[in-house]
Amino acid sequence: MEKKRENWGSKTGFILAAAGSAIGLGNIWRFPYVVGENGGAAFIILYLLCIAIIGLPVLLGEVLIGRTAQRNPVGSFRALTKLKFWPYVGGMGIAAGFIILSYYAVVAGWSFGYIFEAIAGSFFEFNTPDAAANHFNSLTGNVYWIVGMLAVFMSLTMLIVYFGVQKGIERGSKIMMPALFILLIIVMIRGITMEGGSEGLSFLFEPDWSKITPLTFLEALGQGFFTLSLGMGAMMTYGSYMSVKDSVPSSSLQIVFLDTLIALIAGVAIFTAVFSTGMNPSEGPGLIFHTLPVVFTKMTSGFLFSIIFFILLSIAALTSTISLMEVITAYYVDERKWKRHKVVVVFGSLTFLFGIPSALSFNLLSNFTIFGFTIFDLLIYITANIMLPLGGLLIAIFIGYVWGLDKVVVELKKGAEKLFERSHWRVNVWKVLIKYFAPVLIFIVLLHSTGILRKILNIFN
Repeated sequence: MEKKRENWGSKTGFILAAAGSAIGLGNIWRFPYVVGENGGAAFIILYLLCIAIIGLPVLLGEVLIGRTAQRNPVGSFRALTKLKFWPYVGGMGIAAGFIILSYYAVVAGWSFGYIFEAIAGSFFEFNTPDAAANHFNSLTGNVYWIVGMLAVFMSLTMLIVYFGVQKGIERGSKIMMPALFILLIIVMIRGITMEGGSEGLSFLFEPDWSKITPLTFLEALGQGFFTLSLGMGAMMTYGSYMSVKDSVPSSSLQIVFLDTLIALIAGVAIFTAVFSTGMNPSEGPGLIFHTLPVVFTKMTSGFLFSIIFFILLSIAALTSTISLMEVITAYYVDERKWKRHKVVVVFGSLTFLFGIPSALSFNLLSNFTIFGFTIFDLLIYITANIMLPLGGLLIAIFIGYVWGLDKVVVELKKGAEKLFERSHWRVNVWKVLIKYFAPVLIFIVLLHSTGILRKILNIFN
């Protein structure tokens, strides 16, 4: 007798877990510095527009595929079409999840390690971002520190996934997501109440359209796509544990709302503090590890808030690594009939080993390059610039042209009958977005992220 497949214990559990997958370092680390580099409020408006046009429609479709098939990404495509090509698309998502987890856990390890740096009071030795950057470089240059933090973070991820969907992921999400929200609100309130914090609010919420360029739109488009963990099977996998009684549209909307809300709160928390201490809001990727440590030294109760901040950053990273681990786990449980515990131990260990070269890219292997990339940068390029947008593009094509929109709409309405009783226009809008707008715009993201679009434009200049 086949063992019954796991599922979510509640709709809230699914929404918190899926939102946790979407809410990661991209929201609290990448989003603020991308906003800072692209002029603030005007970028946010474009970003929200891109979320509505491609983020929400593709998220809804990816979750729907999983819920309908009740399988992992490979099994989902296999169940919904007889064409042999599509299960390989699911396989690409699983491979992307494995690769991303290997290097994402390295960066997540930095966040976790910085909790102890904050507790030790290391930040109060810094007077400038350059001093903080030198300290960061010395830590990542230490093989034992960076590999050790990778090991710790992978162990935490494995521990939660080991206990299953309800007892591990759902229970963990119900604790971590409210904690993340509360801690972020505390940091945001502190930033707003600091003298000069209003400048940060003006930067975020008063649009300066002169800053908008075609490149800004492309950045907003890319951020709108990547922020929701699309194209790698995580949302499909989480959707596969849903009940047919649950509404996919309302759940997807709540996930997008939480993801966007957290990103905006993080932006407020960071930029109010940055402006109040006279730091540079367009510092780039170094904003978190180079600029913020100095910001904490300049604020009252900075010691406490530095600890809180890196705890919430680590929680955000952990909710994402859990979803990546679950993509791999679901495949081997569904298709290979492995026991969950075996998958987690075997592939958690393999992911850790595979992540070591990425960790060593900052020290022993820093001079080793492939096509001009370190191993860490190469893996980011392959996944973020090629595999994820390609996966998202193919998912949109599958929903719009292969699965068949008539069949899709039947599944879409299950659990959401009341929503569509008097609002058929909503279905029609989604059909247009997923069939026409999403494929075109994600294709543009793919061309932009790989640099092909820039080369095409240079031909005409």
